[in-house]
Amino acid sequence: MVDPLSVFRMPPQAKITNRISSITNSFVGSIIPVVTPTSNDVAEALAVLGMRPETIECCYCGDTVTEWDHLRPLVVQKRPTGYISEIANLVPSCGKCNQSKGNKPWQTWIRSTARLSPTTRGVANLTRRIESIEAFERWRDPTLLDFEQVVDADLWTRHWDMCSQLHELMRESQATAEQIRSTIAGVALGGLGSPEEAARSAGPGLQAPA
Repeated sequence: MVDPLSVFRMPPQAKITNRISSITNSFVGSIIPVVTPTSNDVAEALAVLGMRPETIECCYCGDTVTEWDHLRPLVVQKRPTGYISEIANLVPSCGKCNQSKGNKPWQTWIRSTARLSPTTRGVANLTRRIESIEAFERWRDPTLLDFEQVVDADLWTRHWDMCSQLHELMRESQATAEQIRSTIAGVALGGLGSPEEAARSAGPGLQAPA
């Protein structure tokens, strides 16, 4: 007989602190300029990659395009790299490749055995794809700035101080949330039958009342 619990999976417990990385990325992303390309800019970029609007595909693997990826990462080690959002740094991509690549150097990632990388997925004509992306890199120099050097020092410090303060507030909020959850669980689980039943229902990180 199959144990019913073997087919059950409790949804993961939400945690405020799980969003700290997202907040950091927002603090970085919010200061990066966005330069909207012209129709000619996009046409030229696609041509360099061996594509037309009618034949556009993920430049990394050839799948259907769902987004445009920053070829050179905007964020590394929780700080801006100095690149911006512009056509010289954007290539057509699918979601699998974009998520797999993350902020890794594309040359290393595309040949790696990372999950969902083109090499791992056995993508055909990989050498040709790499050559096309290398041609794109030569096509137009991307903007590269030292953001900290061009911004007022006090303004720059204040921005990152607020990011750190928000992180700390999120940690404090998580501790408060856990206290609230524990109190609610104590009331909710107190009405269950045996201690064993209560323990099974308490949820991650909680102990059912004795």
